[in-house]
Formats: sequence, structure tokens, C-alpha cells
Amino acid sequence: MHTIHSYHKVSTKKRVKILAALVFAFSAIVFSGCSASTAGTNSGSGAASTPAAQAQQATEKLSAARNTPVVRAAQAVGPTVVGITNKAVARDWFNNPVETEGVGSGVIFKSDGYIVTNNHVVSGAKEIIVSLADGRSLKGKVVGADEVTDLAVVKVDAHDLPTAKFGDSDQIVVGEPAIAIGNPMGLEFQGSVTAGVISALNRTLDISDRRVKLLQTDAAISPGNSGGALVNADGEVIGINSAKVAASGVEGMGFSIPINTVQEIISELMDKGYVARPYLGVSVFDPQTAARYGYQLNIDKGVYVFQITAGGPSAKAGLSRGDIILKIDGAEVNSVSDLRAKVGEHKVGDTVDVVIDRNGSQKTVGITLDEIPRDER
Repeated sequence: MHTIHSYHKVSTKKRVKILAALVFAFSAIVFSGCSASTAGTNSGSGAASTPAAQAQQATEKLSAARNTPVVRAAQAVGPTVVGITNKAVARDWFNNPVETEGVGSGVIFKSDGYIVTNNHVVSGAKEIIVSLADGRSLKGKVVGADEVTDLAVVKVDAHDLPTAKFGDSDQIVVGEPAIAIGNPMGLEFQGSVTAGVISALNRTLDISDRRVKLLQTDAAISPGNSGGALVNADGEVIGINSAKVAASGVEGMGFSIPINTVQEIISELMDKGYVARPYLGVSVFDPQTAARYGYQLNIDKGVYVFQITAGGPSAKAGLSRGDIILKIDGAEVNSVSDLRAKVGEHKVGDTVDVVIDRNGSQKTVGITLDEIPRDER
């Protein structure tokens, strides 16, 4: 059984190192989030010759053999990748407040200062500092964040910033080049580029009883790369780097949130500050989740309803504690993840057909999905 190690590292003025736990704990998956950083904040202006201009001058002198797609992709996207320093307050072993600082990555997608990153990079931040590729450091604020997809949008007060071009992650094929750009181990290695291939598509991972689909790549992803760009050979961002497998003897298994998913989420975050999701209004157990809480659940199929939200969709439809949900829209649901995945395929206001077993008799109930209340997100 693999142990879970957090990639979110922090440093303090007293040189106290604290292990800050990430929100997700799941077998063999580690979020490659903020990396420890001791570099100071540079509030000065950028150099006279921008990194983009320097890169263009350098590539003009390259032979055709050396001017590869990786070189061109790094030149196109590199200036849009930023460092994000999360200054927060944690508690030491004696419960004393200690200032912490961690560094992740982000990608500029709007020229007036909008940046996409991972939620765990900015979670709990007391102050956010964004380090641009041109050397400037600006204060940032969180526009919105979504824990489920581990995405967040940060805004800085700036204009005419370089922006990344988003590709179409539905058109990705296994084996095509994949380039990761970010800040492994912190700002000391800002803008590092690693290359590999797309190893697999639609990898399904169960994270905190939620099912997430990710791209798999063997491009090196290290602490600090979280929120950075995964780029194709055309210089288009096809994913936001988020996680990797950390297990003995395992190498080259990194994961990235597909950019088509990213675009849907950041659109809602910019519009509302959160993502509106539908819910059934039930709390359920499968045999595995029941065992975690010390219960033995003897069912062969379905999930057991142990709580109904008062006034919620299921309560309105007549579901009761003790019902067993067998199917949603004709598909079997035998785990908490199955149920959440099926509900997640719908929008607020949709009606789903739910087959339940009540005291040995089956019946189908139509349930209209409501928006999950803010305090239950």
C-alpha cells in the first residue's frame, strides 16, 4: 500500500519546516503543488530586453535541426507562465501560528491579468505574489476557486500581458509530444521546460470520492509545477499540470487537467466566483465508505441512503433513509464515485430517473437536480 506525500512545501523566517497537508488524500496520487521558496520578491521593473525578445533572437540563429517544436513551443508559451507565491499562516507542532510560503505556477490567459492555476496552489493564502517572466512581481487576488477540479483563477493589476493560446484537448492523441513548463522547486528554477509524450487519455482517478478525468504524460512534473502549462508541439496549452504518481519504482507518470475542462471551469469562476453544480440532496454509503466510518454494509449492488437533505431534490421526490439507489438514467451506481459521476454529467435543473430499492421492491423516481448549496460545497 502506497503512502501519500504532500508536494506542498513551506518555509519560514525562523527556518521552521512544516508539512502542510493538501485537501486531497488518495492512494498513490500526490499533488505536485507549491514548492518551498526562499527567493525574495522582486518589485522592480523588467529588463530592457524581454525574455520573449531574447528567445526570438536566439532561435533565429538556430539551424533547422535545432529549432525543434519543443523550442518553438517553449518560446511561445514560456512568457505566459508565472510563479505564484502563496503566503499563509500555518500552525507548528505546538499550535503556534507560523508564517509559511510556498510557490506554484500559473498561466496567463487574458492580457488584462487573468491567470489560471491549481486551487491547492492558492488555498488558504493570506497574500499572493505573482512573478512574471519579465521579472516583475505583482500582488494577486483569487477571483474564484474550485476544489473539485483543483482549479482557480487569480487576477493581477496589469495590462498587455502575453497570453497563452489554448488548444483542443479532445483532439489529443497518445504518443504526441507534450511539453511541461513551470517552476519546479520554486522560483530559483522559474520557467523550466521538460518534454515527453502524451502517455494516455481520460485517465480516471478517484479523488476524495470524486471521479476526475486527466491526461497522463511522462514529461517531468516536480514540486512547484502545479498550475503550469502542458503544451503541444504547436505551442498550444492542452492542459494544466496538477498531479503525479509517487510510489516506489514509479517514474514518468504525471497528470494534467484537460484544457477543455479548464476553459469551462474558469469561465464560471470568472462569472460567479464558484462553479454551480447539481446535487441529489442525499448522503450515501457504499461498502467501502461505510467501513471507513466503522459500519458494515451488506448490500451487493447500489449505494445506501443514510441521510436526506431537508427540502432537497431527493426529499421533494419522496426518497427516504434506508433506500438503496441502484441506477441513475439506466446506469448502475455501485459506489459513491459512480453516483457523483452520473450526477456530474448533468446540469442544474435537469431531471434524472433514479431506480431505488425500498424494502425489496424496486421503483423509478424522477428527481429534478438543484444547485448544491454554497455551505455544502
